Amino acid sequence: MSVTRSRSRSAGRALGALAAVTVAAFALSACAAPAADENAGGGSAAAESGAFPASVTHVYGTTEIPAQPERVATIGWGSFDSAIALGVDPVSIGKATFGADAEGYLPWTKEALEASGSPLPALHDELDGAPYEALSDLGVDLILGTNSGLSEQEYDTLSKIAPTIAYADTPWGTPWRESTRMVGEALGVPKAADQLIADTEQFTADEMAKHPEVAGKTAMIIWVDAKDLGKVQYYTPNDTRLQYLTDLGLTIAPSIEQLAEGSQEFVSSISAEEADALDADIAVVFVQGGGDLSTLQNDPLLSKIPAVQSGALVYIDDDAQLMAISSPTPLSIPWALPGYATQLGEAAAKVR
Repeated sequence: MSVTRSRSRSAGRALGALAAVTVAAFALSACAAPAADENAGGGSAAAESGAFPASVTHVYGTTEIPAQPERVATIGWGSFDSAIALGVDPVSIGKATFGADAEGYLPWTKEALEASGSPLPALHDELDGAPYEALSDLGVDLILGTNSGLSEQEYDTLSKIAPTIAYADTPWGTPWRESTRMVGEALGVPKAADQLIADTEQFTADEMAKHPEVAGKTAMIIWVDAKDLGKVQYYTPNDTRLQYLTDLGLTIAPSIEQLAEGSQEFVSSISAEEADALDADIAVVFVQGGGDLSTLQNDPLLSKIPAVQSGALVYIDDDAQLMAISSPTPLSIPWALPGYATQLGEAAAKVR
């Protein structure tokens, strides 16, 4: 492997909150019993003609992959879903700590693997940083971190284990299309990745066509802590959550655009005294700290947010759904979008 540095920057690790439908054309590799073990995974779709050697550009340069990888591991969000949807079963993925089952598997990932008869990949812990020892012990020959917060030091160390693909530009902010393309290039199936994206876009268009009232509405995603109602957290246009809303035909609220102008952050806050300036038609909302939607509705300041006043709200109280809309992938989109689109349609009908 050779790495050419075109850019160099440090990346902070983001704070983590956060099925097969049309993607069935890329059948998942069939393996043995659906039980996780350290030797599971490794199933690989045939590479496309002339795909290797492959070059994938990311925030830390360009990684060369000389031949089709046989033992793929992933870091962060999303890469494993794209790999699975493209017919490659990772040998190890990060244990999900939010929106997952008791073992640490996200529901759409687990359902896709079980539907194909594939075994569940081993889980590694990323809470304390990149799992160097675990991945080295597994003998991986490719590490995908296309939507992660890998620091340059972590990237350099992982690259000594196997060719490693970091995120595209912003930590935890690689859009699902770009992430899927990067994964497809690394796995030697770029044409299949393009088709997977097209199929997912078509699924999205079909679902949103059922709710024409959503198109063109302005939107934002906010959350509050029930134990500290003095501020409202809002996601910026750098974040995949808002990027996904624009995929669904909505427009980012002007107030959010203005507040986030020039910022590289994915989330920021505004005081409750200023919350009435959050002028979106529709607000996607979740509440931490033991509260619920009434926490906003009954608060003298937060209740002045225009979308709270009109009731044009999408309240997310399911951790799996929240994770699915936080980091959309070709597997999580068909799993979560039908319900999310219905909620958005119901909120759009209340816009004044």
